[in-house]
Amino acid sequence: MTPFMGEFMGTALLITLGIGVCANVSLRKAYAFGSGWMVITMGWAMAVFIGVVFAGPISGAHLNPAVTIALAVNGGFAWADVPGYILAQVAGASTGATLAWLVYRKQFDESVPEGGYLGVFATGPSVRHAVSNFLTEAIASFVFMLAVFALTKPETGIGSIDALPVSLIVLSIGLSLGGSTGYAINPARDFGPRLMHALLPIKGKGSSDWSYAWIPIAGPIAGAVLAALVYQLR
Repeated sequence: MTPFMGEFMGTALLITLGIGVCANVSLRKAYAFGSGWMVITMGWAMAVFIGVVFAGPISGAHLNPAVTIALAVNGGFAWADVPGYILAQVAGASTGATLAWLVYRKQFDESVPEGGYLGVFATGPSVRHAVSNFLTEAIASFVFMLAVFALTKPETGIGSIDALPVSLIVLSIGLSLGGSTGYAINPARDFGPRLMHALLPIKGKGSSDWSYAWIPIAGPIAGAVLAALVYQLR
């Protein structure tokens, strides 16, 4: 399997399980409906664990355009491979969101909430303020990437050996910093599912809120790049 296919498959696994836990908690006909933030953060952390375990030996398990760009800035990843990795990650995230929708398709049909389903697929702010929301995503991604650099070898990626510690980093960020914007910390995680929310035939799905979509793309990239620059000062 090529590294690009590893990134595609790893990101697809991550997003299938991540969007799956959001659906399980949010849809009235699902068993975990209303179980809350702890279930969501734990579900996403374990989704990261599984994605990294799968993709680590194949591609380094970036699974995140911000990670790929930060590793390139740090000098540990070839810039020529960055576009291919990002394309694979976005395609994997879109595929994962589609698979999660297929699993919960009937629950989607029977659980239409006021305002639609965007919160199952994509992140959004609890209080909308562009500057604050951007800074939140940037700070959370800075913390994530700096911890990843300290944990792993910056020239290789995240790697399967470090899957559990990385998932615990994601869990910590979700519990501590996730309440403001839903902690995308990954442009592919937000953009791919948001795109599928717009394209899939979901009953009563509501707006895809594209006016907000730049924040979970630009914020994580800015935070991860800053972490790469700070790590170089060690």
